[in-house]
Amino acid sequence: MPVLLIVLVAAVQGLTEFLPVSSSGHLALIPLLTDQPYQGRAIDVAAHVGTLGAVMLYLRADLLAMLMALRPRGDAGQRRLIILLAMGTLPVIIAGFLVNRLNPSWLLDIRTLAIANLVFAALLWHADRVGSLGRQISEMRFGSAIAIGLIQCLALIPGASRSGVTMTAARYLGFARVSAARFSLLLSIPTIAGAGLLKGLDIIKDGDVALGMDAALVALLSFCFALAAIGWMMRWLARADFRIFVWYRMALGAVLLLAIAAGGVV
Repeated sequence: MPVLLIVLVAAVQGLTEFLPVSSSGHLALIPLLTDQPYQGRAIDVAAHVGTLGAVMLYLRADLLAMLMALRPRGDAGQRRLIILLAMGTLPVIIAGFLVNRLNPSWLLDIRTLAIANLVFAALLWHADRVGSLGRQISEMRFGSAIAIGLIQCLALIPGASRSGVTMTAARYLGFARVSAARFSLLLSIPTIAGAGLLKGLDIIKDGDVALGMDAALVALLSFCFALAAIGWMMRWLARADFRIFVWYRMALGAVLLLAIAAGGVV
């Protein structure tokens, strides 16, 4: 792969994986905007490995606390959080497995990407306006975790954004912006790991296991970009709202629809 394409793929994956703007939707645009072919499943997995490492490093204190809670007489609150994350992850694992087997072609349609950006941006805007209770993760009930997990399945639609839909659901349920974002980050760990494992098994099944230096570089760069993006997002949400992401997604969806109408994108 050309070096500039490696950097572009890593930057897109790293910067958009955890922001509520849809990483898969942006990755789908690369072949359209650069005339470069799809980067391949090995590169895709490598990019996800990089972002997974970034979120685990950022949340290392949370992960260590949950790990320590597994000991006899460990912290009950952290054990409860583990259960909440399991409940929130199970629906998307099942849905992801089914979609991976069926591979519906409409999910790859650029129109799907454009419309999803507009629809889910509008929902994020509305949720952020009405979700004003300021609840914390420690107050989350099992029903809320299941609801967020079910909504997370919509992230399988390119342009919907896994981070976006989970934050939207959390805001509708009354969670504070930072708490909504933090729970979304925690949910991303098993979700990304599961998706990467599924794709990795497909690669091994097809005998395409040679990752090479390109994939290693993509993983490293994705890690760096993702770590920077997470830190910025959490600082932003501590003092501002989601409007910057809503405006961006609205603009992206509108530009894509205009390009489709003009025949510039098929």
